[in-house]
Amino acid sequence: MKSETQIFENIKDYYGRVLKTNRDLKTGACCSGDSFALPIREILKDIHPDVIAKFYGCGSPIPSELTGKTVLDLGSGSGRDCFILSRLVGPAGRVIGVDMTPEQLDTARRHVGYHTEKFGFARPNVEFRQGYIEDLETLGITNDSIDVVISNCVINLSPDKERVFAEIFRVLKPGGELYFSDVFADRRIPKHLAEDPVLLGECLGGALYIEDFRRLLARVGCPDHRIVSNSILTLTDPAIKRKAGMIGFHSLTVRAFKLDLEDRCEDYGQVAYYLGTVPEQPHRFMLDDHHLFETGRPHPVCGNTAAMLSQTRYAPHFRIIGDIRVHHGLFDCGPKSAATGPGNSDTSGGSCC
Repeated sequence: MKSETQIFENIKDYYGRVLKTNRDLKTGACCSGDSFALPIREILKDIHPDVIAKFYGCGSPIPSELTGKTVLDLGSGSGRDCFILSRLVGPAGRVIGVDMTPEQLDTARRHVGYHTEKFGFARPNVEFRQGYIEDLETLGITNDSIDVVISNCVINLSPDKERVFAEIFRVLKPGGELYFSDVFADRRIPKHLAEDPVLLGECLGGALYIEDFRRLLARVGCPDHRIVSNSILTLTDPAIKRKAGMIGFHSLTVRAFKLDLEDRCEDYGQVAYYLGTVPEQPHRFMLDDHHLFETGRPHPVCGNTAAMLSQTRYAPHFRIIGDIRVHHGLFDCGPKSAATGPGNSDTSGGSCC
């Protein structure tokens, strides 16, 4: 069994020296992101080409309502998402990127001044720290200090994922949000594949089995997470397909909140109204893959969903009718499958609501 140090060194070597640009990747796992919304696409036009070329991600984990917030990017790489976030949080906000690969950090730090000037800010609002996402305390990131944590196809690389998620919920403020994209699997990855340096570097070897992810989150105090989007990954490299073709890999974007939630969707008779006030989303707001709130239309919700809308930074944009004094049993909600693949046609990725 490889030690954590060996795994870290292999990953640093793969992302710092083996890969020169994202064109060198052997699979689509780390570059098959969702389409960005129009405002993000406009910001992307201002991101330096070198930063984009050296960025490896599997999604677009950029949530809404970030103005003035403090955002932490785990595994920030060349800094593409950090610079997008820099523009979105504005001069009153703050972005911290954490990465362990010196070559990636060098690219990010070289372009801080470029983006500060491009966005018209008087001073930088983004910084990059070298370290491990398993140990944010060593980097000076304190308890309850972060509004939003994002990560883009990096947590799968960690040899101690439970510690990563424990650190995330330590540093998040009450009501703060984890919003990340990563590769998941429809079964547990065999040990010999999990230790394969190419599969690991391509974001496949360390992919979490979706049910183990659910259990892991519960252990660190998060009983309910939501799937925002789900894309099936196709293995195009013949050698990789021969090794791991029996596994169904998915790129998921997931959100979870630091809230006191229940482990099932419970019915308290609550109703949510979206006010249509989130910028760029005047007609509807999507919480997850089965909660699309139309402006002004009443939506019955479970207690957990009501909390996600009323006890977070989204609270000004919703009106919640009802409370949790009267309980009506389980909330009648049909979940979408979070990850499906060969031999697994109905794998739930979160609670039922």
